Amino acid sequence: MTGHGSDTCRKSGACKKEPVLDVMVYFGRLKGLSKAAARSWSESYLERVGIPEKAKTRLDKLSGGQQQKVQLGVTIMNNPELLILDEPTKGFDPVNRRLLMDIIDEHRRGGATVIMVTHQMEEVERLCDRVILLKDGVARAYGTVEEVQEEFGGTVYRVTYDGVLPESHLYDIISTSDGRAELAPGQGASEEKVLRELVETGVGLRPFTPARISLDEIFIKVYGEQNELAEA
Repeated sequence: MTGHGSDTCRKSGACKKEPVLDVMVYFGRLKGLSKAAARSWSESYLERVGIPEKAKTRLDKLSGGQQQKVQLGVTIMNNPELLILDEPTKGFDPVNRRLLMDIIDEHRRGGATVIMVTHQMEEVERLCDRVILLKDGVARAYGTVEEVQEEFGGTVYRVTYDGVLPESHLYDIISTSDGRAELAPGQGASEEKVLRELVETGVGLRPFTPARISLDEIFIKVYGEQNELAEA
């Protein structure tokens, strides 16, 4: 996570031996807030992220996730116009991930430009207007989320079914698990053709939902081959 305050904190190491609230107030003062305003904001923020009881605890006594929350607070406390975030929710459980995403999204909707490095593609789909996927220093995909999805296949069909899902020249089976599958239509295969094929082969369909290919699947397409070679 990048921000002037959090970088200074990591480089000097001195603030890690100070109480959390004192550290946040200190950086608030550096960012132009009065002592009272910085203290009030910091106390409210610690309450929101679920660690108000850590206000008087030394920063270096916090868990990694708690320190990450403090770093985010230091970064956003003066409502910057630009946020550069590196894996801001790495290691968090779903509840805390959602909480931090909500906070970041509030700043994005408030007009801040957010540049984020992450491997969590659902965060990209929710928070980002544009996405770039880099592999070996080369941009393999760049554009709006919708443009990238279209480049890598566009529409997929999400199916819940009974029985055996047959193979067909009309679609590729991207994934299947516990009676659910994601299908990529072949060239020229319309939704009606794919649906008719499944019905005529006796698959017991329940929902059959057209959707865009997920960024998770695109991520696997871009990086999967490299990961497989690394593990070989």
